[in-house]
This record gives sequence, structure tokens and C-alpha cells, in this order.
Amino acid sequence: MAVDAAGDAPDVRHRGSGPLRDRVRDELRERIADGRIEPGQRLYEIALAAELGVSRLPVREAIRMLESEGMVSVLPRRGGVLVRQLDREDVENLFDVREALEVLAARRAAERADEVGLAELRRLVTTAREAHRAGDAPGVDAANTAFHEQVHQLGRNPLVPEMLGPLTGRLRWLFRQNVEHERVLDDHERLARALADRDAEKAAELALAHIRASRRMVLAMLRDA
Repeated sequence: MAVDAAGDAPDVRHRGSGPLRDRVRDELRERIADGRIEPGQRLYEIALAAELGVSRLPVREAIRMLESEGMVSVLPRRGGVLVRQLDREDVENLFDVREALEVLAARRAAERADEVGLAELRRLVTTAREAHRAGDAPGVDAANTAFHEQVHQLGRNPLVPEMLGPLTGRLRWLFRQNVEHERVLDDHERLARALADRDAEKAAELALAHIRASRRMVLAMLRDA
């Protein structure tokens, strides 16, 4: 199990707020999404609890939450937890959901976004550009993920983030498969401009093209793997 950059095991008890099980889930989710925990790897409650500085209960609860998100499979007879490998069908299904909900979110964001929210969207585009120039791939991934989440919020339809919530881990895994950074950054800049122009149809068109291009990219990677 990976430790943090300083070489010490992370202590999630003192990170952020909210229930401890949620903080444990978020830590494990991030590790799976960014590849520190690999597909097919087996995890154990006792080892995770010791590393994260918590009891087994929040670890067990976090694992159940990740299981419901489709990130892991619990192996009751064999012991431990298996990190799932997303296959082609999983990826196709995820993109089908993204296509339906993110196109809707983009259209609604063009109609309903406020100036503060649009300014944050532009900031995220700039942040991603700067991270890309600096060769900071995790920084690019984080800014791009936040960009999509911001569009969801700007649409002011709480059902969109609510429905995407259980898919968070798998969606972040998808976002981190990006190898077409310039294309994605250009897509985001064009979408941000369409939202600022209040052009709902253009925003929906751009969101659809963006998701379909990403679908082709990820499926090609799976085929070549």
C-alpha cells in the first residue's frame, strides 16, 4: 500500500470533515483512481486500518461504499477485497451515462450559471493549462475533474450530481485515462466560452463531442492494452 510523499502513512482522522468512513472511502477511491492501488490488487481491512490510523469499522464501511460504487468486490469466502478492473462493457456503460447527464448539465449551465460560477470554470481551465505546461499530470487530472463537477453544479439540477455521485470513483478513473491533454483542454475552453455566451445548444453540442472523443480514446486504450 502506498504511503504519502513524505514517506509516512496518511492519517485520515485529521483530514477534512464529515464521517470517518467517508474520509477513508475518499482516500481509497483516490488511490484506485490514480493507480496507486491497481486493478486486481487485494486489500485487507486489518492492514488498511493500521495504515490509515483508524479502527476496522470505518474501513469496513468504506469498503461497502466502494463496493456499491463498483470500485471493489468483497470476497467473503476467500477473504479480502479485490479492486475491480473496468472492462469494455463497464466503460461503454459509463460513457452512456455521461453522455446523457453531462450534455443535459452543459445545456442547463448555459441557461442558469452565475458569473461567480463561470469565473471558477475559467480558473479551472487556466489551472489545467498551467499544470500541463509544468508537466504536472496529477494537477491536470484534478483540474479537469473539478471542471466537470463545476459544470454539473452550474446546471442547478441537483439530480445530476446526485445521480453521478455513486459513479464518482469510476468517473475519476475515466478522467485519469486521458492521454489527449491538448484536445481535452481545448474542448474545455470552448465549452467554457459557450457557457459564458449563454449558448445552450452550442454547449450541449460541445459536451457531446467531448464525451464521444473521450469514449473513442479510452476504448482504443483498452483495445491496445
